[in-house]
Amino acid sequence: MEKLWYVITTYVGHEANVKDKLEARTESMGMQDNIFRVIIPETVEIEIKDGVKKEKVKKMFPGYVFVEMVMSDEAWYAVRNTPGVTGFIGSSGKGAKPTPVPPNEIDHILVTMGMSRVDIESELKVGDKVNIIDGPFKGMIGTIDSIDTENERLNVLIDLFGQETPVEVELFQVSKA
Repeated sequence: MEKLWYVITTYVGHEANVKDKLEARTESMGMQDNIFRVIIPETVEIEIKDGVKKEKVKKMFPGYVFVEMVMSDEAWYAVRNTPGVTGFIGSSGKGAKPTPVPPNEIDHILVTMGMSRVDIESELKVGDKVNIIDGPFKGMIGTIDSIDTENERLNVLIDLFGQETPVEVELFQVSKA
């Protein structure tokens, strides 16, 4: 079973509460091997009011929370029965498991938030192959030469005009090959 992203529904304005409860529930039920990240997609907008610049955090999808998980019966039960969760997107109900968010769609959402589908600490190591999915080298495949975990950057060796060339990319610009 692989970990994929799913969308759960909740009441508008209760997203943070559901996120906190689901994270606590994951911890208390020992589901860390099945439920990984819980996010509320948000963007920061700059608003100028009375000549004063203010940053305003705006939810991209009010009423929705994204969960990275392995869809096992236990994980599905834990998420579905978390207080505040009203259901999954892509489930027909009647005990049917939901469909995951397609990788290209979740990549777009995560890149907008400055995140990546890849977890740098547990999924990447020097020598791994990665696809570059954003930036000037988009569409190229390279090999990780070094990892800067603090700044979430990678040095990747790509084949450019027949020569192995090092390029620096941010974590959100790659996916595991």
